[in-house]
Amino acid sequence: MTPRRGTRQIQLGPVKVGGDAPITVQSMTKTDTRDVDATLLQIWSLEAAGCDIVRLAVPVKEAAEKLGEIKKQIRIPLVADIHFNYKLALMALDQGVDGLRLNPGNIGGKQFVMEVVRLAQARRIPIRIGVNAGSLEKDLLAKYNGPTAQGMVESALRHIRILEECGYPEMKISLKASDPVMMIEAYRMLADQVEYPFHLGVTEAGTPTVGSIQSALGIGTLLAEGIGDTIRVSLAADPVEEIRVGIEILKALGLRKQGLTFVACPSCGRADVDLVRLARDAEERLKGVTANVHVAVMGCEVNGPGEARAADIGVAGGKGIGLIFRKGEVVRKVPEAQIIEALCEEVERFIAEKQAERTADVQD
Repeated sequence: MTPRRGTRQIQLGPVKVGGDAPITVQSMTKTDTRDVDATLLQIWSLEAAGCDIVRLAVPVKEAAEKLGEIKKQIRIPLVADIHFNYKLALMALDQGVDGLRLNPGNIGGKQFVMEVVRLAQARRIPIRIGVNAGSLEKDLLAKYNGPTAQGMVESALRHIRILEECGYPEMKISLKASDPVMMIEAYRMLADQVEYPFHLGVTEAGTPTVGSIQSALGIGTLLAEGIGDTIRVSLAADPVEEIRVGIEILKALGLRKQGLTFVACPSCGRADVDLVRLARDAEERLKGVTANVHVAVMGCEVNGPGEARAADIGVAGGKGIGLIFRKGEVVRKVPEAQIIEALCEEVERFIAEKQAERTADVQD
């Protein structure tokens, strides 16, 4: 891992982004923001999944007017997504949002930008400049013969300069493209030119399978190079899945320790149990676990015991049986049909004991 790029830190409500702050995971609601109940249900699900920051689409006045009501009932920072209409940005700020996503160059003239900046500055509300390869300015598309990393960087610098000329450095930058290679190149180029924190993402990444791969490639590559301060995995799926994938990317790189770490062997001809089904069922049953626990599901006597012993809780399959391990020691031998239930019971017991230990430490 390359040392993390030094950036100017900003603050979204209680959450810091950039500098030495932990890398955060974001998502965006897929409800109509005017529907407060549906939007709140989705945000609460995102909070439960570990979402750090949530963004809401604000295309019309009626949506902007609901932001304050929504914000009062959630625990994570709320970012308003604004396009073209500076008045919606002003309304969102009046509603008490924690951040804005807009491009200063497409909300009108400089006088309108200054209005937004003055209000944002009074409340120290950060602005995310969001460049998208699919919506670059026409002159840049002509100059570079279509969307390119160079064009994305030039577009970002235009917007950045507008805010700098307004004397407002409270910003973060995103350079999203559906092509992860283009996205990687763009972020690398801009990283050498500005000190602002970066929001990483592969836009329009696709369905969960393809989109997770594309996002892991683009986001993971940059994070491994020390580039990136906050991320969003964009999937054509429930936004909770975006959070799960984002957290797994961070965990795979050692950038986040919290929550369930789940590993399983790929299975092979040596397996005496249906390892694919076993791993799938175990992962589904443990999906809601948010405590720090490492679980391994292994299929045979070759790698199984070793990997299972390395986990907090593990199972190594045998012919019609499962050996349940806890911190390297076999604690139970169960029939194959009872493996999932026994594994989950041990995970629950492990978490409860750890919680009791923390409570005892606090009381002492």
